[in-house]
Amino acid sequence: MDCITTISLNDRHRTMTLPSFACAASGASPSLRTAVRFERLPSLAAAAGLCLSAALGTVAPVHAQPGASAPGAAAAWPARPVRLVATFSPGGGADLTGRIIGARLAETWKQTVVVENRPGAGGSIGAEMVFRATPDGHTLLVVATTHTVNAALLSKLPFDLVRDFKPVALATAAPVALVVTPRLKAATLQEFTSLLRAQPGKLDYASCGLASTHHFAMEAYKFETKTNALHIPTSCANAVAMMMGSQLDIGAVTLATALPFVQQGKLRAIALASHSRSPLAPEIPTFRDSGIPELKGLAVDNYYGFLAPLATPDRVVARIEEDVRVGLQDPDLLKRMAGAGLDPFFRSAADTRKLLAADIERNRRLAAVANIKPE
Repeated sequence: MDCITTISLNDRHRTMTLPSFACAASGASPSLRTAVRFERLPSLAAAAGLCLSAALGTVAPVHAQPGASAPGAAAAWPARPVRLVATFSPGGGADLTGRIIGARLAETWKQTVVVENRPGAGGSIGAEMVFRATPDGHTLLVVATTHTVNAALLSKLPFDLVRDFKPVALATAAPVALVVTPRLKAATLQEFTSLLRAQPGKLDYASCGLASTHHFAMEAYKFETKTNALHIPTSCANAVAMMMGSQLDIGAVTLATALPFVQQGKLRAIALASHSRSPLAPEIPTFRDSGIPELKGLAVDNYYGFLAPLATPDRVVARIEEDVRVGLQDPDLLKRMAGAGLDPFFRSAADTRKLLAADIERNRRLAAVANIKPE
């Protein structure tokens, strides 16, 4: 029996049949339908020639084109490369999570895992693409805490983050750190809080952007402690640069951005907003264990994980969830994550859904209290 292969050339699709000897040479099963994309080839015949050569093992394998799953593909998942759609630019937490966790999953699945960056509209463009993708487990969204901010602030999204996706797992976190310069007379969060209460509205703080997780973390702290400070939205890197340049003394930034300066004694880390201390700097306390009663239940985690289109088969989602969980126990993987400034933050599919819903509701309340509006 022959192999059926669909070739895409310049966005036109053609179907060709490979002879049975080619199926045997490539190790493919008869009647296995695969999708291969060739770009900038002079003709369909050239594409067909390369496809046959690939089947015979004379050229390197080519990444499969995402699309609808083939008959029987669900039983053999993953039947082709898996896309992880990171809705932010390369180098950020979502991108690094996709690449580091994706590399581990690729080893486990013996299949290519590709990170596809689709930035824009605060992550909503890429999220919508996954929302509309074929629900076969071959396209996943790298979800971030930022998506819960969008869900809280944007009323016209074409999807509901909780109802219209199937949660898979959370995997990593990049803790939000409250840092100050040595000029500020506050060595602990208690001293910092007393300072703000003594000077209401007279101190400024910088965050990693308007309506960023860092902004929401600081506004949550201010709300619970009934303190006030003026927000200066910028980027994490610029916030640290402003502090190093004596332009301001307080920042709510990603821990990894500030940590080198903290370790050099040029900045002081007062507290983390996360649920637990970070392996990157276990000596830094969290809001929760600062000893301030109002903050005993406060945690704002800056996490990353995976969602699937809603109709993705449960058993496929369960397999991905388990493979992420097992992967996060690998010391080599944890070392790579630490090098990228990421903490392990595994949450099951059920817990992921609960956390997303809770964070959306919290962000709605904070946005109303602090008058936070989308740009």
